[in-house]
Amino acid sequence: MVAMSAARWTAPEGAWTEPDLHLFPQDGHRYEIVDGCLHVAPTPPESHESVVRSVVTTLRSAAPPGWWVCDRLGVAIGESNLVADVAVLRPRSSGAVWSDPRDVALVVEVETSATRRFDRFLKPSLYAEAGIPSFWRVEPGPATPLLRTFELAGDAYRAEHSIEGAEPVKLDAPFPLRIAPAAWL
Repeated sequence: MVAMSAARWTAPEGAWTEPDLHLFPQDGHRYEIVDGCLHVAPTPPESHESVVRSVVTTLRSAAPPGWWVCDRLGVAIGESNLVADVAVLRPRSSGAVWSDPRDVALVVEVETSATRRFDRFLKPSLYAEAGIPSFWRVEPGPATPLLRTFELAGDAYRAEHSIEGAEPVKLDAPFPLRIAPAAWL
């Protein structure tokens, strides 16, 4: 019988940085850095992953040529390294492992009970500070997911739409598309 040992690592002397994220296993947890501090979220439930896949499919089917729709894309914002559930990159983006916020047209966070505060307060403030023009948050609803859309207004996001149900709603950002969150179940 082979004994399995846990991976060993030590915390950095100072702030956490992007290279430190490579110390962690690909175990489903979300490892992110906010202002040099490590944040770890538990592995999301399958219902979260299903909604992420559906949002990606919806956005990809409407994306004009040259636009990229990615899940779990890293965004480097100063001393922070965030991983968005879904990100839309503009044409001719750098293609770097950690995207420059100037390349990002939209970030989407699909909240869970473990990420609710992070997805509602901290991440949107960092995305807005970085100048990302559009932010969407998908919340669990009583019958279908609830999509809340936000657009950058100065240095903060302004609420635009609250969308739920099966009736498609037309949105213009990051590109024209029709959204029906009930289809994401």
